[in-house]
Amino acid sequence: MAKATFAAGCFWSPEETFRQVTGVTATRVGYTGGTTEHPTYQDVCSGTTGHAEAVDIDFDPARISYEELLDVFWSIHDPTTKNRQGPDIGSQYRSVIFVHDAEQRAAAEASLKARQDMRTDGRTVVTQIVDAPTFWPAEDYHQRFMEKRRHKLGGLFG
Repeated sequence: MAKATFAAGCFWSPEETFRQVTGVTATRVGYTGGTTEHPTYQDVCSGTTGHAEAVDIDFDPARISYEELLDVFWSIHDPTTKNRQGPDIGSQYRSVIFVHDAEQRAAAEASLKARQDMRTDGRTVVTQIVDAPTFWPAEDYHQRFMEKRRHKLGGLFG
């Protein structure tokens, strides 16, 4: 097993997407890249901790490569908006690839360069590539949030 960690805006939708990818064996949402230990959602939303909302992924490299996970990452958000994804604004929504080793760093840097080179709109990719610091899991109600929401709505209307 291997690990990947990505921040691509609010963590609910990215977690849902990565959880459905063949070869991904587990996902967790949480906070990383900041200075506060054991941050809460309220701490992170204050914008004072430096954390990003992120998805921590366990994957089987025999079934999916890190490069393929990078392709998913690029496809699920706009990497040209600094500290923002859709209506969500703040540094906790920044685009970051948190790398776990030198191989991931090399792959992430090559992938970022390729993404920038293929842009035809003149916009700059602002995604950061950072060594993975401590990952703090988010509160239980955030884990698999989209799945829980769908289940609840299905029970109400199904």
